[in-house]
Amino acid sequence: MRSNAPTFRSGLTALTWCVISAAASASAQSAGPELPQPSPKARVEQRVGLTDFSIDYSSPAVKGRTIWGGVVPYDKPWRTGANAATSLRASRDFVFAGKPVPAGQYALYTIPGKTTWTVALSSQTDAWGNEGYDPKRDVARASIKPSPAPARERLSFSFDNTTDTNTQLSLEWEKLRVAVPISVDTNAHANANIQKAVDDAWRPHFVSARYLLEHGGDLAQALRYIDQSIALKPTWWNHWVRAQVLQKQGHSQEALASAQKALQLGSSDRVFNDFFKSEVEKSMSAWKK
Repeated sequence: MRSNAPTFRSGLTALTWCVISAAASASAQSAGPELPQPSPKARVEQRVGLTDFSIDYSSPAVKGRTIWGGVVPYDKPWRTGANAATSLRASRDFVFAGKPVPAGQYALYTIPGKTTWTVALSSQTDAWGNEGYDPKRDVARASIKPSPAPARERLSFSFDNTTDTNTQLSLEWEKLRVAVPISVDTNAHANANIQKAVDDAWRPHFVSARYLLEHGGDLAQALRYIDQSIALKPTWWNHWVRAQVLQKQGHSQEALASAQKALQLGSSDRVFNDFFKSEVEKSMSAWKK
């Protein structure tokens, strides 16, 4: 029996066509055009000495509204922006308004008051909006007195008056400014980097000597490099390379002495014991023959 349902050239029934059209329409509506957001995302970065800071936030506008005591109530926790709580990241340990804070990511919460604000860094970084704030998860908290500022339509953060050891995290919105002092122990960070560089100064000569050894390079040059490495810091690594260079040069007794030194220096090293000790001992046995 022939169907009474009208058909289209594609062979689809009217009902099927309506279902497809509705689905396409819903898909188009769900995607929608890209439009300006009421509180656009913003990000500010600043290096202080050797420490990298960044702050991510959503920036609401005044839009003729009463902000303090209105849009932002007094004496209640505020995410310090819109949407998700404002996020502060630091690559190294730092001091936030006199309070030491480990490197990491934190949510920036504030409790605005008419004369004094409470500013807090919280480990609760996944909160949305102003609900669910838990003061027990604060890692630092300080009282800051706000100051007048030129009118600003959108909330804005900045790092100001930055030196090698200090900066100010400044919030400005409407006609108010809140500045939180931040400091870092740049000298300690720099000294640690210097010490590490000095402690690792043996490595470039060691790596160069090992390359020449393993790729048929100039063994006399390799020996000069490895002796420089040992002079900077004797390790089982460079003594073992020295032993192999000397053996290739035909100096078996000197090679055995360097290999023995590698055994002594590597006795407490897990990498040496797990992967190299047997190789060294096997080579020493062969060199004695």
